[in-house]
Amino acid sequence: MTDNIHNHSMTIKRSTDEAYLIAERDGFALLDIAIDENKLKSTLDNDSSGAFVCFEGRVRNHNNATSVDRLTYYGYEDLAINQGRAIIEEAKKRFEITHAIAIHRIGALEIGDVAVWVGVVSAHRYPAFDACRWILDTIKADIPVWKQEYYEDASSKWLSNNG
Repeated sequence: MTDNIHNHSMTIKRSTDEAYLIAERDGFALLDIAIDENKLKSTLDNDSSGAFVCFEGRVRNHNNATSVDRLTYYGYEDLAINQGRAIIEEAKKRFEITHAIAIHRIGALEIGDVAVWVGVVSAHRYPAFDACRWILDTIKADIPVWKQEYYEDASSKWLSNNG
């Protein structure tokens, strides 16, 4: 029973196209395949925006002094989308931005894979930089996504999404 619960939290129930449409419309989605950064960037193209800032969080080969082999992200899709929408709405209130989009991967990821992507457009650079960092930090703190790291010795640990 437990394996079945975990398996459902490693895949999205929507199609990939639906996930990108939700991200474009509401600002946030989960995805269980590689993130298409170019697709997201083109979605944010806007003639009134002079600034575009993005962040790509990639799977690294270590955590502190421990070598990491791979990791798996698990997520609760419906809740994540609702909380992500609220984060983007709050960012638009806090910062003078035109739009923002963020996608977080779930499922098995290898070293170098993009785990999270955040893009922000605004008329000027400072609001875009500030909003991008705030969105990322808030996603890491509030979105229901959990990480399991696997090490070269075949052991693993569950970690918060912040570390």
